Amino acid sequence: MKLASRLDHIAPFQVMAILAKARALEAAGRDIIHLEVGEPDFATPAPIVAAGQRALAEGHTFYTAAEGLIELRMALAQWYRQRYDVAVSPERIIVTTGASSALQLALGLLVEPGSEVLLADPTYPCNRHFVSLFGGTPVALPVGPDTRHQPSAAQVASAWSERTAALMLASPGNPTGTLLPSDTLAELVTLCREKGGALIVDEIYHGLTYGVDAETALRQADDAFVINSFSKYFQMTGWRLGWLVVPEGWQEPAIRLAQNLFLCPPAPAQQAALAAFEPATLAILEERRAEFARRRDFLLSALPALGWKLPLVPEGAFYLYADVSAVTDDSFAYCQRALDEVGVAITPGVDFGEYGAKRHVRVAYTTGVARLAEAVERLATLRG
Repeated sequence: MKLASRLDHIAPFQVMAILAKARALEAAGRDIIHLEVGEPDFATPAPIVAAGQRALAEGHTFYTAAEGLIELRMALAQWYRQRYDVAVSPERIIVTTGASSALQLALGLLVEPGSEVLLADPTYPCNRHFVSLFGGTPVALPVGPDTRHQPSAAQVASAWSERTAALMLASPGNPTGTLLPSDTLAELVTLCREKGGALIVDEIYHGLTYGVDAETALRQADDAFVINSFSKYFQMTGWRLGWLVVPEGWQEPAIRLAQNLFLCPPAPAQQAALAAFEPATLAILEERRAEFARRRDFLLSALPALGWKLPLVPEGAFYLYADVSAVTDDSFAYCQRALDEVGVAITPGVDFGEYGAKRHVRVAYTTGVARLAEAVERLATLRG
């Protein structure tokens, strides 16, 4: 047997290896503070759980349409009207098995062997890996604090080639938590249209913003492919549910591809998600968003004492992307030491690309302030 050569372009997901090691250390009796995985520490809100339980009791355990329940797609369309004042037809919304499936659908529709997809570096690792999986080439755009870790129109224009199929953006981004400025988005929308390429926008951290509301790309680009998820703001990670908004005219090929790749999203999860938009659920989620803001603000004030540099205040998600070059010249080794020596699990920059990777770590503030304070105290002993 021979391993397919596409695996040559797919690197290990370091954060999952760190999580596995952290779990093993816990099983051996160590106390580990988890700041590595991008998963809210709050349980799924009770109204959503209750809806899921009712769905199971009522026998909603069969296949649904590949594009998802019409009731859920209508609820999502209403969500866009209420939250963003944007009209999106339910027919353009494809419910998927998590945001990862939505991204695979978008790339499956757009990428051919030899195609190029432009994306930020750093960015979520699966973005570039999925491009490779479909035979395309991910083209990294190095981004730093000067552009809030988001690509500029000039940078995108310079990197665009005759093989470019799409530009992929994330707002808020992972690992940086930064939003794409509205004027920059407008420039990039115009550029993609002029070049005849597609725009893919990851909006899975919408709802988790602090002091500012995120603008959906659909307000400026009705022809964009927009990815979202029930995992982060709605805190349904294990339910595996997301969605993809496709441009008008792309529904049939998207559904045809979904039928063949995934068949349909989980039926009980879809029924449960109908409760995500109820006032009682949203009240819970807003309380939790305020708690994430408190955690972010604590770390912004505490981490510089370690010698870490935080040149930006991230507006969203639940991450801080910190420059640790003052305390190490190898952030991967630093993360290994943090876990082995003081029991704090954080993610090295190498997971998210190459640009500045050895200087950076990502911290997920997905635990309470008391544990965050303890983590900072433990990390202080690693200096020097």
